[in-house]
Amino acid sequence: MKKSLTYIALAIIGTLVSCKDEVKKPKVIYDTASKTNTVAKTDSTQIEIADLPIQMEGTSYLIHPVGDLRVFEKGSKARYGSSSVNDVSFTISNLGEFEITGYLQNLKFQKVDSDSIRPLTDKPALILTATYLKTVADKTQNQIMVYTLADSDTNKDGKIDTSDIKTLYLSNISGERFTKISEDFQELVDWNLIESRNRLYFRTIEDTNQNGQFDKNDVLHYNYIDLASKKWEVKSYKPI
Repeated sequence: MKKSLTYIALAIIGTLVSCKDEVKKPKVIYDTASKTNTVAKTDSTQIEIADLPIQMEGTSYLIHPVGDLRVFEKGSKARYGSSSVNDVSFTISNLGEFEITGYLQNLKFQKVDSDSIRPLTDKPALILTATYLKTVADKTQNQIMVYTLADSDTNKDGKIDTSDIKTLYLSNISGERFTKISEDFQELVDWNLIESRNRLYFRTIEDTNQNGQFDKNDVLHYNYIDLASKKWEVKSYKPI
């Protein structure tokens, strides 16, 4: 009887695992007819709003986080602990020490002595983090922002979201020189600043077997950028 119950339990677990595998979506779908990135269309039904501006310490620019108005089911709590009216959250970002996080459509930059506001990008994107490298600025006078974001609809589901490939970008504190430093169709694993060398190290993973997933069978790439240099040149290294 115990063995029968065990077999039944295993069968149920197997079915659940099978179902889980079936619904798992690929991060990237390859189009053999075209090598260009897929760009999702902007959802015209969303209402775009901006948070109040942020000024990173020691800089002369204001940063305006821009994103979609979030509506919650009655009684639910706002994601970032923000105030809400009628279950609508008017806060779209969260501020840590020199870092802005959220699910943002854009960031807009404004010099403190100017009324002119410029966008970081004119293309669809989902910005997850924007980090000001304060220690690099203190040592080199290079005021640099680092971004993690999704910049294209890699899984071709008609939208850019967290199910798409995450990439790494840099810009000046003014939002200018917005530059992608990770390779197309490589998922950003992580990044780390080595302050003593003014180097930004980062890892990406390449879907070498092109099965649409990033797993143990794929290849990790190791890279760094010397942020003391005016030229942002990605250099590879091999720790293993």
